[in-house]
Amino acid sequence: MKTSAKRRETQRLRRHRRVRRKISGTAERPRLVVHRSSKHLQAEVVDDTSGRVLAAASTLSSELRKLRAEEKTNKTALSKAAGQLVAERARAAGVTRVVFDRGGYLYHGRVAAFAAGAREAGLEF
Repeated sequence: MKTSAKRRETQRLRRHRRVRRKISGTAERPRLVVHRSSKHLQAEVVDDTSGRVLAAASTLSSELRKLRAEEKTNKTALSKAAGQLVAERARAAGVTRVVFDRGGYLYHGRVAAFAAGAREAGLEF
C-alpha cells in the first residue's frame, strides 16, 4: 500500500505529464517551469526546441540570502522574490514572453506568488 505522500507525488506527476502534452517552450516563447519542495522553490526558463536553460532562479539563490535571513520572511514572500529574480534574468537573456508550466502543482500559494512576482518584474504569460 502506498503512503499518502507517495500517492500525492504520483498524482502530481500524472498532472504534470498531462499539462506537458499541451505545453512546449519555443525560442520565441520559452517555458517557465516551477518545482516546489516542502521548503524551497526552483524555476527555469527552458527553450524545449534546443534543450537549453536560458535563465534560472531558486529560493536558495545567493541574491535571496539576505531576504531568507530575516526572521519574518515566509516561504510565500521568498517565492515571489524568486519570481522577480528569474524574470530579471530572463529579460537579461532577451526573453519577455513565456509559457507558464506549473509542474502539476495547484496554481495557489507559493506557485501563484512566484507567478505574480515574475509578472511584476516584466514577464508576460
